[in-house]
Amino acid sequence: MTRSFPHQWLIEQQRLGHALCVVLDSENEHHTRQAMLKNSRPDQYLSVYGQTLVADLADAGPFVFTFDRPGDEHINELLNRPDSHWGWLASLPKGGLPTLVEHWRERLVIGERPHQALYRFHDNRVLARALKHLPVEAYPAYLGPAISVCYWQGTRWSSTYNPAPGTYPVPDFPLWLQVPVTPQQAMQTRLLNARRFLLAEHVLAFATLAEQQDPEVWLRATLDQAEAWHWQAPEQLEFLLTQRLQAPTDTPVSYWQVRPAESPDEHFERVRLMAAFWQGDAPL
Repeated sequence: MTRSFPHQWLIEQQRLGHALCVVLDSENEHHTRQAMLKNSRPDQYLSVYGQTLVADLADAGPFVFTFDRPGDEHINELLNRPDSHWGWLASLPKGGLPTLVEHWRERLVIGERPHQALYRFHDNRVLARALKHLPVEAYPAYLGPAISVCYWQGTRWSSTYNPAPGTYPVPDFPLWLQVPVTPQQAMQTRLLNARRFLLAEHVLAFATLAEQQDPEVWLRATLDQAEAWHWQAPEQLEFLLTQRLQAPTDTPVSYWQVRPAESPDEHFERVRLMAAFWQGDAPL
């Protein structure tokens, strides 16, 4: 497909009488989001995280904008750099923006307490992998009111039509959550969930850290350490984040290091008990 494919898609969807919209990754596209906010009417955009359990992350969460012109300058700028993974395009029935946003709000938080996570539906890589693995009959429950979607698929543009756009309940066992994820997507999910945990449970300490160093660099380094130790369970990640937050610039003491023939679970339990002892919370 040529580079003009998404523009042709936009023109065709508008010709069919559909509304045009962009699902935008606000976290990495803050400048574009602000520019689009300045040029949009209040009824032309919504924050997906707003009015949800993660409303505190709304500024970094995805926004959905409808727009009137296939040649919109902000959209063209995005189309010229698909590898930046800014999001994806969709066509909707006229006035369908609130319905689309509500659709994704219902699918946003996955898992059960206390091990919940956020589904990164706004990432074109997540969308592309889901549509690659889902059977066509599962498209409606996944895409909801979207009539068609257009997205970058790693090396080319692609589009997928929804055979039955509409409003659907979330299935008991959503097939899109069984799609394998890439290591990069898994890390992005861990970063987002770690940031959410720190903002909810340790906001003052996290703010203090941000005054001393780049919090994103620190967060990624901490999660890289968790990955090296194979600490991926939620309680292991929360423990590591909390402990490292107490001394963000210090090198971990010797008992944190893995011992020969020690499994990840044995390593975690030993370190947890040692940390509790040295902090006066438990006998050794």
